[in-house]
Amino acid sequence: MQCELLNIDWQKIKAVIFDVDGTLYDQRKLRRIMLLELVRYYLTHLGELQDLKILRDFRREREKRAFEVVVDLDNAQYDWVARASGVSPARVRRVVRKWIFQVPLRHLPSCSYPSILKVFDNLSHRGIATATFSDYPAHEKLAALKLAPQCNVCATERDIGRLKPAPEGLFAVAGTLGVSVEHCLFIGDRDDRDGECARRAGMPYLILERNSGMNYLFETLNAELEMLK
Repeated sequence: MQCELLNIDWQKIKAVIFDVDGTLYDQRKLRRIMLLELVRYYLTHLGELQDLKILRDFRREREKRAFEVVVDLDNAQYDWVARASGVSPARVRRVVRKWIFQVPLRHLPSCSYPSILKVFDNLSHRGIATATFSDYPAHEKLAALKLAPQCNVCATERDIGRLKPAPEGLFAVAGTLGVSVEHCLFIGDRDDRDGECARRAGMPYLILERNSGMNYLFETLNAELEMLK
């Protein structure tokens, strides 16, 4: 069931699960910053330019294979890119770790939505659990954003092993929190991934449109939460 921002039945919601990338911070702003980082680095490291193809292939392969069922997703994602880029899985890991998981961390605070911390506080004060479910490891990102959800699940974890829109991650979060799926709310920014994931799980969900001004939407969410008794 898709929820409208101003029509959420908060009496039924016991937990709110957030997507991370594109939902908890301004992903477009971060990508602009990272583009400058990449240009500066590779202008003086021309011998490593193939790294850019590796990064492109990493995003493309994960997007293309989102519906595939594999035995070991965490390793498979690097094998896919290794074959597409013609390099070793070890090199793919090094490049991805640096440019997707490490370097962006120092820029995340400047890309955070000012109202998101208050959203987490308002939920906590009203006894509503918070959690995240992402296709990428999010522990370090959440620390950089100063967010501390009660549960943090990644699609590549061995006991999940499915990218969105597969619902296994949402089932795992609900199970960890001890909340039934119908009493959870999943908030994301992509209907084809986050919305479809929630629909497959039978979980209420809210898709925030980026072009509507994400911080404004979080301010609206805060105002609604503060009206609750």
